[in-house]
Amino acid sequence: MDEGGNSPFWDGLAGRFFDMTFPEADEFNAVHGTQFIADLMPKTPIYVSLLSEQARAVMGLPHPTGRAALRMLEEENFVFDRYIDIFDGGPTVTAHTDDIRTIEESDEETIEEIAPGGKTKMLLALGRLKDFRACLASTRRAGRKGLCIDPEAAELLGVKEGDTVLAVKR
Repeated sequence: MDEGGNSPFWDGLAGRFFDMTFPEADEFNAVHGTQFIADLMPKTPIYVSLLSEQARAVMGLPHPTGRAALRMLEEENFVFDRYIDIFDGGPTVTAHTDDIRTIEESDEETIEEIAPGGKTKMLLALGRLKDFRACLASTRRAGRKGLCIDPEAAELLGVKEGDTVLAVKR
């Protein structure tokens, strides 16, 4: 989106199917989700050559304010899969779960103690899907194999001594 609130990709494609500007669609999307775009866009392939030069020029490019986020995802082994977002033309990135760097570098750890004072910051996670929880915790080694985490992290994660978490040093 440019300084004037226009989106060349939206204006060149999706805007032709919707009676709203990109900022209006973006606001609608924030409140109602993107299903409205999927419901109203053509179900057949769209020929890129029919798009304006301005729309083609931004396909697969992140917005300048999103470049840092894209770099962060790429550092985690996400890759541009040659698909673009139908909403704004930006790149979509994917990764196999087992290839995500943070997951590759994580280890299962047992919570041996819950107490303040750890100087090592670790990303801790547990659960799946709607039960997934994660936080950054102050930690230190406890005993021979366990981890001591700060009480705030224990509360956020809903863990007690003896529970197991995935941990990665950050």
